Amino acid sequence: IDGRDSSTVRELAIEIGVLENTHGSALFTRGETQALVTTTLGSKRDAQLIEKLETNDRIEDHFMLHYNFPPYCVGETGRVMGVKRREVGHGRLARRGITACLPSIEDFPYSIRVVSEITESNGSSSMASVCGSSLALMDAGVPIKAPVAGIAMGLVKDDDRFTVLTDILGDEDHLGDMDFKVAGTSRGINALQMDIKIDGITEDIMSIALTQAKEARLNIIGQMNQVISEPNEASKNAPKTKVIKIPTDKIR
Repeated sequence: IDGRDSSTVRELAIEIGVLENTHGSALFTRGETQALVTTTLGSKRDAQLIEKLETNDRIEDHFMLHYNFPPYCVGETGRVMGVKRREVGHGRLARRGITACLPSIEDFPYSIRVVSEITESNGSSSMASVCGSSLALMDAGVPIKAPVAGIAMGLVKDDDRFTVLTDILGDEDHLGDMDFKVAGTSRGINALQMDIKIDGITEDIMSIALTQAKEARLNIIGQMNQVISEPNEASKNAPKTKVIKIPTDKIR
């Protein structure tokens, strides 16, 4: 719709450290989609406690990713109330894309909260959140295993003819036949989500979509690496944790 060919990613603008007093922050812009992402570090005791329904056991979740999609990001007015189903789903998808590359709690003894605030949206804000989260985590000094990026693929199909679209706009999502989100690193895929309006897709369509998604992902990661390729030192505002192991023979 905007004059690109079917495999071109929209222009990117990437910044880190945009908010001075946060532990880590990033502003990721792809075309008319923008995410302002912050990372906050806390102690292990700041983990989210999740109670199981079947038993009295509780799970400690040391990584939280919250995705906010306020009405103004699409030029609308409205109340900003509780989290909606869309925000929960997009947040869970972005979380799954990032979780695979996080360090273990033993290697990095902090609880981590990432908040992605969508400031404008025209297609694939969840994948912008993945890219922004990776940047904000590295800005906060979190030793992630590899940078993570995400892209949304689309499809226009007419009988046996089809075209797979890279980095779809909101209108291309609305008018097209598929919204296929792919998040991962340069080495592989971390998370997938597909919404389709047709009965199904062929193996050829899936193969082409994954191939174009990989090319787009590598392109985005390359531009992210030009801004930050290794985790920064931890922010001066972040809490510090030091682990001291006492030899057992010294304990009385």
